Amino acid sequence: MQHLKATTQNRNRAKIHATLITFLIALAFIAANAQSNLSKVMSTVPMELRVDLLSHPERVYKNGELTNISLSSIDSLNGKSLQFSAINNALPGFSWAVPMSISKQTAFQILLANNLETLEGKNPSKSGTVLEWNSGKQISNQNINVSYKGSSLKPNTVYYWKVRIWGRATGDTTKILQSPFSYVQAFRTGPSLSTYALSDYVLTKTRQKPLSHKLLKADYHLYDFGKDGFCQPDVVIRSIKDDTVRMFLGEQLDDNDRINTRPPGTVRFRQIDLAVKKGVHNYPVPIAPDQRNTRPNAIKMPGYIGEVLPFRYLAIQGNLDNYTPISVTRTLIHLPYDSDATIFKSSDTILNQVWDLCKHTIEASSFTGYYVDGDRERIPYEADALINQLSQYSTSAIFNMAKRTLNYLIYHPTWPAEWSLQNALIAYNDYMYSGDGRNLVNIYKELQSKVLTALEDTNGLISTRTGKQTSDFLQSIHYKVFDDNPGLKDIVDWPHTKQETDGFVFTDYNAVVNAFYYKALKDMSFLADGINLPKDAAFYRNKAAKVKKAYIKHFVDTTTGLIIDGIGTNHSSLHANMFALAFGLVPRKNLTKVLKFIKSRGVSCSVYGAQFLLDALGEKDHSDYALKLLTSTGKRSWYNMIREGATMTMEAWGQKFKPNQDWNHAWGTAPANYIVRYLMGITPLQPGFQKIQIKPQPGKLNNASIRYHTVRGNISVNFQNSAKIFSMQVRIPGNTTARIFLPASNTGAAVITMDGHQIRPDQDQDRHYWVIQEVGTGQHTFVVRFH
Repeated sequence: MQHLKATTQNRNRAKIHATLITFLIALAFIAANAQSNLSKVMSTVPMELRVDLLSHPERVYKNGELTNISLSSIDSLNGKSLQFSAINNALPGFSWAVPMSISKQTAFQILLANNLETLEGKNPSKSGTVLEWNSGKQISNQNINVSYKGSSLKPNTVYYWKVRIWGRATGDTTKILQSPFSYVQAFRTGPSLSTYALSDYVLTKTRQKPLSHKLLKADYHLYDFGKDGFCQPDVVIRSIKDDTVRMFLGEQLDDNDRINTRPPGTVRFRQIDLAVKKGVHNYPVPIAPDQRNTRPNAIKMPGYIGEVLPFRYLAIQGNLDNYTPISVTRTLIHLPYDSDATIFKSSDTILNQVWDLCKHTIEASSFTGYYVDGDRERIPYEADALINQLSQYSTSAIFNMAKRTLNYLIYHPTWPAEWSLQNALIAYNDYMYSGDGRNLVNIYKELQSKVLTALEDTNGLISTRTGKQTSDFLQSIHYKVFDDNPGLKDIVDWPHTKQETDGFVFTDYNAVVNAFYYKALKDMSFLADGINLPKDAAFYRNKAAKVKKAYIKHFVDTTTGLIIDGIGTNHSSLHANMFALAFGLVPRKNLTKVLKFIKSRGVSCSVYGAQFLLDALGEKDHSDYALKLLTSTGKRSWYNMIREGATMTMEAWGQKFKPNQDWNHAWGTAPANYIVRYLMGITPLQPGFQKIQIKPQPGKLNNASIRYHTVRGNISVNFQNSAKIFSMQVRIPGNTTARIFLPASNTGAAVITMDGHQIRPDQDQDRHYWVIQEVGTGQHTFVVRFH
C-alpha cells in the first residue's frame, strides 16, 4: 500500500509538472507572439522627429550644460541662465524619418496641442479638447518640412506634437500599413514669431578628462586631452597655504615634451597665473579675450559660455611641497553633435586617420555656432563656409548652422570674387541636403546679386577689372569698401604663393572665376525651379549655356587641349584645369589630356584648392589618383598635419607653407566630404534625399563601410573589392528610392546579381558603371563577378 501510494503521488506530481511545463510553453509562445506583434507595430512608427530641422528642440540647458528641466518649467525658474532652441517661425516645418518597413509613405496625420494631456488622450482627435492642429489624414508622401496649418501659434508657448503615417509595406507594395502615433516631441516658441525666421541655437559644454598625465622633473604636471578643442580649463587643487600656481595651455609640445611657449604662427599658447587658497578648492579658469579674434567683425562668444581657447595640452607648474592637483578637466564648447551619426571605416589605416582628423575638426570648430575661419579671426568667409558645410553634411545631419552662416555672409561679404559666387553653391547644397527651401525663398533676391551677372561683359565672361564695379553694384552685394580693398578681386587660391597657385597668371578675364560663374548660374537655375520661379530658372539656364560656350571659346587652348589661366596668356595652371573639370567645362574630347595634366601637377594648390581637385577627380571617376592623394604621406598631405602634431585640420599643408596659420581651420576637411560623396558615393539626387545616388569609387581599396545619417534616416554602404569580385551591401531608408552604380570592368564582361538574383543592368555613358534604377527601401546585396 505504501508503494502504491508513493507511485500515485509520483504520477500526480508528473502530471502537475507536465501541465506546468505546457502552461509555461504556452505563456512563452504568447509572449513571443506578443513581442513579435509589438515589434511589427513598433517597426512602422515614425522616428527622428524634427521641428524646423532641429532634432531636440525640447532640450533645456543651463549655461550650456544639458539639464532635466522641461520647457514648461522655464518661466518659474531663473530663465536668464537657461537656454533652449526657440522656434521663431509662425509656420514651422515638421519632419520625421519613415522606418524601413514602409517603402513609400502614402499619408500622414499630425496632432499638435499646447498641453500634453490633450495629446496623450486615448483618442486625442475626438477627446473633446480642442487641438491647435489636427491635420487629418493627408494623402501625401511628404515627410520633410511639412508646413504648419493649424491655429495661430503664440509666442513664448510650449507645444507638443506627434505624427502617424500610412504607407506601402516594404517587400509587398500591395499591403498598406498604418503606424501608431510616434513619441511626443515638445518645442517652445520665441518671444516674437515671423513668417520665416531661423530657430535660436545653443552652444553646449562637454566635460572631458585628460587621456594621460605625466610628471616632468619635480614641478611640471603635463596633461594631454588627446585632441585639440575650443575649451575652458577647470582644476581642483589642494594647497597647504595661499600660493600662486602657473598654468600653461597649448596646442603643441616642444622638443622637451613640454608645452611650446613660443609656438609658430597662430598656434595657440596661453600662460595663466592662478592664485590658489589654502585647502581644497575648485578653480574654473577664465580665458581672457584675444584682441585678434574679438574685433567688431568677429563672431562673439555668448555670455552664458564665456571665452574659449583651443588647446590640447594643459600643464601646471609650481612647488609640489605646497600643492597637489586633485582633478584636471576641460570643458569642450560646441553645437549639440552626435559623434556616432556617421561612422566610416576602411582597410586603409591612413585613410581612417585622415577621416578621424576631419570629422573631429567639424565637431570642434562649431564652437561659435557659425562657420568661421578658425581661431585667428573668427570671421565667416564664403570659402570656409562652403567646405565646412559639405563636411558637416557628410558627418552629421545638422543644417541650421549652414543657413545661419549663409544669411550672415549675404550681408557681410568678403573680397574674393569667386567667394561671392559661392553663396549660390552653399544655397544649392543646403537645399539638396536639407530639402528645406524656405530660407532660399527668404534670401533669393539677395542671392541673385551675388551671382555677379552685373560684371558680365559683351564676350559673355565676367571680370573685376573692367570698370563695372560701380557703387550701385557694390551696394547691391552689401560690400563695404576698405582702404586696401576698393572692390572684389579674383583670388584663385590662398595664400597667393607660386606653390599654392601653381603660378597662375592673372588677366582681365580669368578662367577660375568664370568657372565659378558658370557653376553659380547652373545652381541658380535649379534653385529657381525648386521655389517655382520658372522664368528665372530659364533665364539662368540659358545664361549658363552661353557662358559655357564663351568659356570654351576663350579658355580652351586648341593646341594643347588644356584650359589656360585667362585671356592674354598661354599659361595653363592646375587651378584653371581642375576647376573647369570639377564644374563640367572641359570638352569631352579633351578629358584625357586635362586629366593627364592635372596628375602631372601633383598637389600644387592649398588645402582650400584641394577641395576642388578632389571634386574634379570624383566627378570623372579617377578614384585611384584621388585615393593616392588622400593617403599620401608627403609634405603636402593631410597625414602631414597629423605628423606635425595637429588633431584638427590646419589652414595649410604644414607650418612652413603658411607661417601665420592656425591649427583649427575647417576648410582643410575636404577628405571628409570626398569620402562620403565620392569614395562611398552617397549624394542626394532630389532635395532632402527623396532620391539617393550610391556610386562608390573604391579604386584599389579592399573594403570600406559607412553608416551615414541624413534628414531621412540612415544610409549604409559596405563594399568588398578585388580584381575578380565586387560586392556591396546597402541600406535604403523608408520613403526613398536609390539609383545604384556598380563598378564595371574594362571588358564589360561580368555576372551581376541583386539579392541573389541575376540582373542585366544598363551601363552609363562612359561604360564605367552598371546602373540599377529605382532600387527601393530595405537591405540589398549586389555582387559583380568579373570575367
